[in-house]
Amino acid sequence: QVQLAESGGGLVQPGGSLRLSCTASESILGFIVMGWYRQAPGKQRELVARIISGGTTEYVDSVKDRFTISRDNAKNAVFLQMNSLKPEDTAVYYCNVFRRVGLRDYWGQGTQVTVSS
Repeated sequence: QVQLAESGGGLVQPGGSLRLSCTASESILGFIVMGWYRQAPGKQRELVARIISGGTTEYVDSVKDRFTISRDNAKNAVFLQMNSLKPEDTAVYYCNVFRRVGLRDYWGQGTQVTVSS
């Protein structure tokens, strides 16, 4: 069982920045994909960004050039740097990993991001 601990959410003004962190209970080298999803009230959960084991990154169009996903193998962590935040970025952000052993995914508990003046 993989445990994922997220942190870094909060309240920020439009145009501000936040950095989300997701720390795994085991080596992230065992994960094929690590990603961030978000779910706003009344909306479906959507993929925001993901990083594949070879280093390839993918972003939803609405966050390209504003968000950056990265990982630190030594810290067993994946990060989401969010810049130029907009009110429409307000959502609960979830960390997700797809584990090579067992071929299944795991979710974090979510962290709230609120962008408001």
